[in-house]
Amino acid sequence: MSETSLRKDAEDNRRRLLVAAREVFAEHGFEATLHDVARHAGVGVGTAYRRFSNKYDLMDAILEDQVNELEQVLRDSLAEPDAWAGIVSYLERSLAIQARDRGMAQILSGKRITKEQYDWERDRLAPLVTALADRAREQRVVRPDLTGTDLIFLQIGIAAIAFTARAGAANVDRGDVTDLYRRYLWIALDGIRARAGAVDLPVEALSTEQTHQLLGQRPIG
Repeated sequence: MSETSLRKDAEDNRRRLLVAAREVFAEHGFEATLHDVARHAGVGVGTAYRRFSNKYDLMDAILEDQVNELEQVLRDSLAEPDAWAGIVSYLERSLAIQARDRGMAQILSGKRITKEQYDWERDRLAPLVTALADRAREQRVVRPDLTGTDLIFLQIGIAAIAFTARAGAANVDRGDVTDLYRRYLWIALDGIRARAGAVDLPVEALSTEQTHQLLGQRPIG
């Protein structure tokens, strides 16, 4: 086989592994192994390790695409003239992605990615989430104590509901329950919307830096 053919085969295998990794991580999260990805791609484990030295090298290769997708959702939401519509759009779209892509949800929560990967993702997305919350407060469409970190933690909780519903859907006598998380999203949206007589919250929000300290130390493996 010529050197050109070898290079083409290597690049084809790399692309197959990247496509397979996105699908495997979407279904199983970053708990999946490089062996799982290789099997899904239909290539040998040795081939996978020649392209990527470990799972985290492979995660680095797909992380940028995933963060680009979330960043575009945020920028679209910030482009909405109505700040409330922007908040709703961001949470609806971001959680829809996370509900179908467990790996994406783990990026936002800091779970199963390295501290370096989380720091890079944080620097890309956190300022946009903060800007979304700040603008909503300025337009007085959300409660005056809402922060960008609140939006992150709401998503972590609601995404967990989405995973629970998806995992147990076959056992529920009620058709499709994979969109159950949207009920709790809208309960949360109702809770953060500006209204007279809103209760004082019993605990202060974490700052952006405190949130990064907390989530950036989640276990990987």
